[in-house]
Amino acid sequence: MIDIKKINTLCKGKFLELKEVFYRYKNQQKRWEVCSSMDSVSILIYDKDLDSIILVKQFRLPVYLKNSDGFTYELCAGLCDKDKCNIEIAREEVLEECGYDVDSSRLSKITSTWASVGTNAARQEIFYVEVTQKDKVNEGGGLEDEDIEVIELKSEKVEEFIFDENIVLTPGAKMALLWWLKYKKERG
Repeated sequence: MIDIKKINTLCKGKFLELKEVFYRYKNQQKRWEVCSSMDSVSILIYDKDLDSIILVKQFRLPVYLKNSDGFTYELCAGLCDKDKCNIEIAREEVLEECGYDVDSSRLSKITSTWASVGTNAARQEIFYVEVTQKDKVNEGGGLEDEDIEVIELKSEKVEEFIFDENIVLTPGAKMALLWWLKYKKERG
């Protein structure tokens, strides 16, 4: 049984809050730092006309501080920071980041996963949508301050891409791409 004794907020920003938690676990006093963050959605997009997975390439400062490059390949994604259901947030992100306008009924849930469980335990719900060039209404790119590049990954390159250690591919993207290889590509 866990007995939370005290939680101190060390600092708070726009998206994150750093807390110091004092608790009792298995009859021992413990202290842990927790970074509270919002949950998110991500979307694996397959463009049937291009026979390509649509990803986003984005600069991420924390990655830069680790590898001096900072660019990551990710699924289209967004924070659950609006008073809307996750599937509607996902639909909006597909339009905003990648330029495809799809009805939310076309999105299907693959799974959900947890990231950074030792520090902030952020939950991400992963969706899948198939699109065509008829759905493409703009170039995407996200909000003005996001600097998102839309990437088309040909289906025959997906497996090689997943295991290329020279790129930074997020765990959720790897998981979704492996799911796609097993359940979508092989079955057509």
